[in-house]
Amino acid sequence: MFKELNPKKGQLLIAEPSILGDVSFTRSVILLADHNEEGSVGFILNKPLEFTLNELVSEITAPFTIYNGGPVEQDNLYFIHTVPHLISGSIEISNGIYWAGDFNEVVKLIENNTISENDIRFFLGYSGWYSEQLENELDANSWILSDNVHKTSII
Repeated sequence: MFKELNPKKGQLLIAEPSILGDVSFTRSVILLADHNEEGSVGFILNKPLEFTLNELVSEITAPFTIYNGGPVEQDNLYFIHTVPHLISGSIEISNGIYWAGDFNEVVKLIENNTISENDIRFFLGYSGWYSEQLENELDANSWILSDNVHKTSII
């Protein structure tokens, strides 16, 4: 029986129990930030790390939680947010959730208490799939694909 699995940005990937042996993705919930013919990018939402933003960015004093975004480029900091009107260069993921933007603006907004941890979430690294890799993993039942019914509450 053929099952149509067409991932879209803004959807959630929920790791199947069969993926338990995978250190990066065991029990992960991933927000797909982008999906196109070249591949997919997402961020693990439920794996906080043991250090905070002010420990990584000297200009920031706020101790925002940092999450493990995935196994790719773990030396880079990424963020998703709900305030595109305050952060230029924001890219819409789906209804009210954005990623990227001007990091210098983010630093100022945090330090001025204009945005809080309820507006933004930081990640070290990201989860990435090359062209058709995610579809193959979905076909192999490694992931459950779900619409994000809570939208902005993921932050």
